[in-house]
Amino acid sequence: MTDPAKPTYDDVVRIPAPPGRASASGRPPRIEEVAERAGVAPITVSRVLRHPEKVNRETRERILEVIEATGYASNPHARALRSGRSNVVMAFVSNILSQQFGLAVRSFAATLEPEGFEVLVGQTSYSYAKEVAMIQSLRGIRPAAVMFTGVIELEENRAALLELGIPVIETWAFPRDPIDMLVGLPNADAGAMAARRLAEAGHRRVAFIGRGSGRGALRCDGFRNAAAQLGLEIVHEIGVGEITGLADGRAAFTALLERGGDVDAVFCANDLLATGALIEARARGLSVPHNLALLGFGDNDVADQITPGLTTISFDAAAVGRIAGELLLARLSGTPHAEQRLAVELFLVERGSV
Repeated sequence: MTDPAKPTYDDVVRIPAPPGRASASGRPPRIEEVAERAGVAPITVSRVLRHPEKVNRETRERILEVIEATGYASNPHARALRSGRSNVVMAFVSNILSQQFGLAVRSFAATLEPEGFEVLVGQTSYSYAKEVAMIQSLRGIRPAAVMFTGVIELEENRAALLELGIPVIETWAFPRDPIDMLVGLPNADAGAMAARRLAEAGHRRVAFIGRGSGRGALRCDGFRNAAAQLGLEIVHEIGVGEITGLADGRAAFTALLERGGDVDAVFCANDLLATGALIEARARGLSVPHNLALLGFGDNDVADQITPGLTTISFDAAAVGRIAGELLLARLSGTPHAEQRLAVELFLVERGSV
């Protein structure tokens, strides 16, 4: 188990915008420009965007007129501000087919909806291009807040979200520098946990299968570092692009076998890959864990249904969404929690594959 009070920070990659490229927001006017035109301080503009009831009507209306005229916020949002605030919260998931993301978003919505909010869901598909387009669309929707099943790596998108002036909740990683609120998973700790478990089982020649970027790369980093300390040899690292189904795990496992190298244990960065690998291993007549051990991440519904059962690193995905919803409600009510950046606990679920 990881210690949730002392999680390891993930070294999330930050990707600068290409030279000459505009931000995802289309470079709207900054809050200082709005404040200057309205004849107020920037903090007053921010207060109108976040807590309009705290600004007198005349000043509020003047600021809203400037907001509408400059495009700092779209007309739908300005109208919502006049009546109080928007009740729409956006939730962007990396893969809409993921059971863990689904559990988190359902719990997130279940926390917010009784308080009058509507949660709209979009999918980024692990695509930077889609992420840019969706963040750009927020200027038109102008929601009360936005949540991501992941963290934002593109600096232009981080800047665009900050310019919106709304609460932002990132999840599924634990960086030192989140945009705003964070309910994170320490991915480096997950990789280290996997290495320790394989070492305890007596394995010495190991491999990694997972995405070569994002959270997969973070888990690989933790796995690689711990393996070096434990005396494990990482024979192969198999990078996977977009993960859509079990076939991706089967293909990655096939690629691993074709490279040779006498691997005796594999850590897969998510259970979809691990389950596909397990299916492919059995199809090839390999006995798991006798010929080769497999360890996954996520603990999906299939993990305990497939023989011999998938040993995996788990966490409470529903709690990620619930905590994110609670942090957001507290922020929107004007009484934010003292701690805005939390890490959820990881734990090992033992089955038969290791």
